[in-house]
Amino acid sequence: MDINKLRIMWTCGLLFSIFIFSGCAGPKLYSVNMYYDADQAVIPAHLKAGGKASGAVISVAEFNDTRQMDDQLVIGRVVKSDGTNILVFPKNVRATKAIANGITTYLRKAGYKVANNVEQWNLKEENMPPGDSKIIIGGNIEELEIYCRKNISTNSYKSNIKLSVIFADMAKGKILYKTTVESSYSKEDVLFSENILGEQAEIILADAIEKLFGDKNIAQKLKEAIAP
Repeated sequence: MDINKLRIMWTCGLLFSIFIFSGCAGPKLYSVNMYYDADQAVIPAHLKAGGKASGAVISVAEFNDTRQMDDQLVIGRVVKSDGTNILVFPKNVRATKAIANGITTYLRKAGYKVANNVEQWNLKEENMPPGDSKIIIGGNIEELEIYCRKNISTNSYKSNIKLSVIFADMAKGKILYKTTVESSYSKEDVLFSENILGEQAEIILADAIEKLFGDKNIAQKLKEAIAP
C-alpha cells in the first residue's frame, strides 16, 4: 500500500480516537445560573403596597438548606444514557441566596421597601438578627433538584423546589407566620444544554415566589405585620 495512504489512514484513525475519547469523557459538572427577574412579573392587586405599608422596611434572610445530602452546593444532576451521573451546581450565587434575592426583587416590584443587606438567620426567635426593619422573611430549602435524563432521541427534564417560609416581627423577635410553597416543572426536548438546565431552575424559582405572594392570605399577613 502507498505510504501516503497509510499516513492518511493512521492520521484519520488517531483523530477519530481522540474524538471518541474526548466525547466519552464529557464535562465533570454542569454550572447554571439560578436567578429570578421580576421585571416581567405581574403583581396581583391584593399584594401591592399602599399607604403606610409602602413605608415600612422589610428584611430578607438567606435561606437555610435543610436537604439531607453530602454537598449542599449541588442543585441537581444529569443522568446520561449509560447511567453516569453528572452533578449540577449554581454558577454565581448559592441557591440559598438566590431565593432571598428573588424575594427581595419581587417585593420591591410590588412597591415595598426591602433592606439591601441579606440577613443570616437560622429561624430561631432567640437568634433573630437585630435591625430597624419591621419584619424579616426567612426560610428553609426542603427540596430542590434540577434533573435531566439524557437519551439518544430526546432529553427529559424535571425540576422541583419546596420551601418553608417564615414571617417574623424583627423588632419584637417573634415569629408571626409559617407556610410552605412548592413548584415543579417538566419538559421533553431534543436539545441539551446548560442554558436549558438554568431555565428549569429559573422557572421553578419564579413560580414558587409568585405562588407564595399570590396567596391572598399571605398578602394579608404581610400587610398586617408591617402595619403601624
